[in-house]
Amino acid sequence: MNQPSIAGIAPFFIVRDVRVALSFYSEKLGFEAVFKEPAHDPFFAIVQRDGAMIFLKAVNADPVPNRKRAADARWDAYVGTPDPDKLAAEFISRGTVFTSPLQDTHDGLRGFELEDADGYLLFFGRPR
Repeated sequence: MNQPSIAGIAPFFIVRDVRVALSFYSEKLGFEAVFKEPAHDPFFAIVQRDGAMIFLKAVNADPVPNRKRAADARWDAYVGTPDPDKLAAEFISRGTVFTSPLQDTHDGLRGFELEDADGYLLFFGRPR
C-alpha cells in the first residue's frame, strides 16, 4: 500500500519587523516573497525557495529562538539541500555571514549554520 506523501513543512517565525525579515531572506538567501498581508506594509508574509517555505509574522511579542530557551536545541530550522557546498558559495557571494562554517558535523551532517535578522538559527545541509 502506498503511503500519502508530504510535500514539505514550514517553520512559523515570530519576527520584530516583517519588512526587515523579508529583506534578509530575499537578499541574503535568495527566497521570494510569495505572500504579504497587507501588501504595502505587511505584518505577515511567506517566503519560499524551491521546496523550503517560512512563515513570518510580527505580533506583540519578541522572537524567542530555540537556543535562548535550551542551549542543546540550537536550530530553529533544518533546511535540507543536496549540495551544501554550492549553496554556501552562493550565500557567501550574497554577503551572508555564517555562525558555523561549512563543515562535516559530529552528528553525521555536512552543512553550515546562519542566523537570520531575528536571531533564528537555520542549518542548511544534508546527511553525509
